[in-house]
Formats: sequence, C-alpha cells, structure tokens
Amino acid sequence: MWKLLFLASNGLVAAVMLSVAAAAEIRIGVAGPMSGPFAAFGAQMRQGARMAVDEINASGGINGEKLVLATSDDRCDAKQGAPTADKMAEKKVVLVVGHFCGGTSIAASHVYARQNIIQIEPASTNPALTEQRPGPGLFRLVPSDRKQASFASAYIARRFAGKKIAIIGDDSHYGASLAQSVRAALAALGQAPTLSESFAGGQKDFSSLVAKLKAAGIDVVYAGGYHTEIGRLVREMRRQGVTAQLVGPDALVTMEFWRLARGAGEGTLMSFTPDPRKSAAGAKVVKKFRARKQEPQGYTLHSYVAVKLWADAARSAGSVEFAKVTAALAKANADTPIGKVRFDGQGDLVDPPMIWYVWHKGKYAPLKNAD
Repeated sequence: MWKLLFLASNGLVAAVMLSVAAAAEIRIGVAGPMSGPFAAFGAQMRQGARMAVDEINASGGINGEKLVLATSDDRCDAKQGAPTADKMAEKKVVLVVGHFCGGTSIAASHVYARQNIIQIEPASTNPALTEQRPGPGLFRLVPSDRKQASFASAYIARRFAGKKIAIIGDDSHYGASLAQSVRAALAALGQAPTLSESFAGGQKDFSSLVAKLKAAGIDVVYAGGYHTEIGRLVREMRRQGVTAQLVGPDALVTMEFWRLARGAGEGTLMSFTPDPRKSAAGAKVVKKFRARKQEPQGYTLHSYVAVKLWADAARSAGSVEFAKVTAALAKANADTPIGKVRFDGQGDLVDPPMIWYVWHKGKYAPLKNAD
C-alpha cells in the first residue's frame, strides 16, 4: 500500500511516496532432513506444518498477524544441529518444529534456549532431549526411547520367553539410545540378550553381522536405528536363511522401509503411537491432506499439531512472546488429531499410548492379538 505524504520545506511542497507494510508477519520454522536418506521424514514435517499455517492464515492468523513458514535442512547430521538453529534464529522465527534426528535436535535445542525460540519436537525420541533440556521452551509430541523400550521389552519378554534374543543398534544417538534402553529394560525383567551388537550408520554390508545372528541361533532381533540400514539388515537376514522375528522402533513406520526391505520386511513388528489417520479426531484434517494429494503418514500430523498447539497458546497468551507462550503450552490439555496432549515437567507427553504395527504385503497395520 502506498501513502502520499506532503512535506513542507523552505516553502516548497514535495510529494513523497512511502511504502507501508500491509500487515505484520510472524515467522515460524521447520527444521529437519530435507535432503539425504531421511528426506522423506523432512517432507512429512514440512507438509504438516504447511497445512497448519495455511489453515491459521485462512482464519485470520495469530492475533491479526499472518504466519510465514521457513524451512532449513540439517541433513540429519548432529554437526549441523547448531548451525541450522542459528539460521532459524537469523530468520527471527518464534517457533521451530523439529528436528528429526536425536543428535541434531539436542544440539539445536541449546541454540533455541539461548535465543528464546520455542521448539516443539514431532519426531526425536532420545530421552536426553527433554531430560537434559536447556530451557523451558522445549516440548515433545512422541514417546521417548524409555517409553518405547519399556513397551517393547515387556512384549519381547512375554512373547519370546526363553528364546534367544539379539539387541543391535546403530551408532546414532537414536539407535544407540534405543538399544541401550531396551537392553536395560529387559535386564530389569530378568531376561538378558544372547547377543548384543552394533553397526554403523550408512552401513550397506550386513553379511558378517547376520552370520553372527545365524551362528547364535537367534529367535528375535530388536534393531534400534533407522529404516535405511534396518531395511538392508532384514534383507540380508532372509538371504542367509535367518528367520528370526525382527522388532523395531517408530522409524520403520514408513513406506521407505518396505521399499528398501522389499519382501524381506514381511512380518516386521514396530512400536509407535496409534495411527492418527484412523481416529475420529483426525478424520477431517486427513481429508484435507488427501485433497492435496498428500498422505499424512509418519510425522505429518505430529508437525501439524505442533503448529496448531503453538497457535492456540499464542492466542491464549495474546502474544507470541516466548515466556507467555511457553507458560500457556506447559498448561496445554488438548484433544488433537494425534490424541490427548498434556506435558509433564520435562516437556514430554503424559501417558502417551503405544501399540504394535506389523508389515504385511507392503502395508503396515496394527497388530491384532498383541497380548
């Protein structure tokens, strides 16, 4: 919009055109792996946040101001966590939805705490993220590894009592934390693994590791890590004739795992929260995503809810000021498309539900008769 301003100077009148901003903007961000082997998850996060932003802007924005969404690629590299967070701070964002990988999220969280930027985590499960959080503005929308480990270990101890168990994990924060947590939880239940092994992130050759599984006569393998390596692992297991049950975490709840594992992924079990696409609360927004030719799998709806929760808190506070919105989020008690959201003193979900999923013929679905 342009405004005509008349200025009097030395008896002369000058017409000056001044640019006036039509409306103020509030910047929020999504940070995660937008490229590389985990880009599918970054795309989910971006899609979810974008839908929420579009809905919020269509309804008038936040306290009369429109949202602008910025994205940043951390490539799931812990070394890029702080630099990526610095970029978000330079963009003057007040909220970051992210990151995806645990090491990256932890590194970035220290920058956000210093810069008074709220971080809502839709995916990272490393316990240290919230147990050692550097400030009050960090909240998580998925169960931590301790929750997943407790859930998985109870099932393994019951379902495979007296069987030979192998626990393996990659060298990432995510995989190592899961493997360690499951090992400790099983020990507390009086069931020690027959074999404990690790593998490298990006590893492609699993022949030696699988040979160890075969020689030990392993009945069930718990694998902590990402879909890329675990997909290759289970292919090699079946190639060598190892029929052990594969059990994994939430990172396997993606079509990318099936594409990598191919038919070898059949029967793989994974722990995760109930699929929000199947809930009555999620039906309306799922329909909107599908109208955009987007399937809201994985962390799409978690990222959508992250933005919506922040927006509700900002409206309640009447401000986007860090302290006010943080205080409102800490008191959240919301029914959302991903279920009830309440946070404990660490910023973790209170009593997050978990279920088992199983891969069957290229699709994953809740496991029947899991008890």
